[in-house]
Amino acid sequence: MNQSRLSSAIEAVFNVIIGFTINFSANALVFPLFGWHISPSQNFALGAIYTIISLVRSYVIRRYFNARLHRAAKRMAGEQV
Repeated sequence: MNQSRLSSAIEAVFNVIIGFTINFSANALVFPLFGWHISPSQNFALGAIYTIISLVRSYVIRRYFNARLHRAAKRMAGEQV
């Protein structure tokens, strides 16, 4: 079965939303342990930057592996790739 680009994007978005929530909470709890104090707006901005990076990374990796699996399935079926 081949995952569509839209399905890949939706999965990546949900994954990143969960990651952002964890990141935001972890920053609020862990940064003070190292003496770093950032405002909630700074924490949000930092999270947004890493969220964009994560979204692109997740989507590209998903599409790369999906294409590789699709080619491998065609080879196994004896179809021309």
